[in-house]
Amino acid sequence: MKKQQYRICFFLPSLYGGGAERVMVNLASGFANQDIKVDLVLAKAEGPYILQVPANVRVIDLKASRVFASLPGLVCYLRQERPNALLSALDHANVIALLAKKLARVPTQMIVSVHSNPSKVTANAQSLRDKLMPYWTRLFYPQADAVVAVSNGVAKDLIRVTGLPKEKIKVIYNSVITPKLFEKANEHLNHPWFVQNEPPVILSAGRLTIAKDFPTLIRAFALVRKQYPARLMILGEGEERPKLEELIRKLGIQKDVSLPGFVENPYKYMKRAAVFALSSQWEGLPTVLIEALAVGIPVISTDCESGPREILENGRFGKLVTVGDEKGLAKALISSLKEPDWPPCEAWHSFSLESTLKEYMEILKEG
Repeated sequence: MKKQQYRICFFLPSLYGGGAERVMVNLASGFANQDIKVDLVLAKAEGPYILQVPANVRVIDLKASRVFASLPGLVCYLRQERPNALLSALDHANVIALLAKKLARVPTQMIVSVHSNPSKVTANAQSLRDKLMPYWTRLFYPQADAVVAVSNGVAKDLIRVTGLPKEKIKVIYNSVITPKLFEKANEHLNHPWFVQNEPPVILSAGRLTIAKDFPTLIRAFALVRKQYPARLMILGEGEERPKLEELIRKLGIQKDVSLPGFVENPYKYMKRAAVFALSSQWEGLPTVLIEALAVGIPVISTDCESGPREILENGRFGKLVTVGDEKGLAKALISSLKEPDWPPCEAWHSFSLESTLKEYMEILKEG
């Protein structure tokens, strides 16, 4: 592979604040730093992670109103630029990328990545598009040169849903940990909750969606607060905000719960929190859990499909509780707050950018 001539394209709907988007920006940056030409092609160039795209990555805005509408622009890009490889993420973008390659009739190597359990997404689908996604993935994913699953749990679910042969799927953990993460974790945090003699802060982060099940975390916190002085902060934005705010008011815990929205640097909050909690109903590979381990705070997670049990090595590096069990979650939180000392964890090393890049390079060489 001649790196000077090699061009790789990343295709995403946008760069709004989600784990998959952050991972793809990390990957794009990592490839670009190896003197590979990198294009980040977006259906619509918007979202907070735009600010994190390095200068050596070219951003191409297809200016589409939705992902399907980006198809003509992506076909045109593939015909003109003829990249050696295209990497896409998120099911609807993966389908459009594979269709675009077929229409463009170019030899571009196609790698699609799956960041969540397909069966869980379909079972909880709110839109017709998501309800029909299993049909589209069964139709288009066999055309990919490789399908990357971000965890073993996602790989198993993908095989069950799509019928893809096991050898077609490669498990590559997300490129979560970078040197910049540790730099950001050490930045100054000016917030009244994170000063000496204030109650400990339970932190969570993620899109405010049904999948993250923040209502269970909020109800668990209400139980914690009856026994132990603490505060809860949930970083992230999403469509469930009104319901969460109503639940917080109903429980009468407004003074001790904060929903600050999306923050550009969540790591300085993580480093100073007493414990990190993940309350999800389902995941693919929860990047925030890995990041919390890396900055060195105790973690508690639901034992959801999939990722937490893999990351925490069956509970060795953090407590696992039953999905939707607010009492169990509250008990685990209180235990961690009372016993703040936590043994050092090296589990996050498997999720470094260097490790992920190496595995993707192997796939590209095979192509």
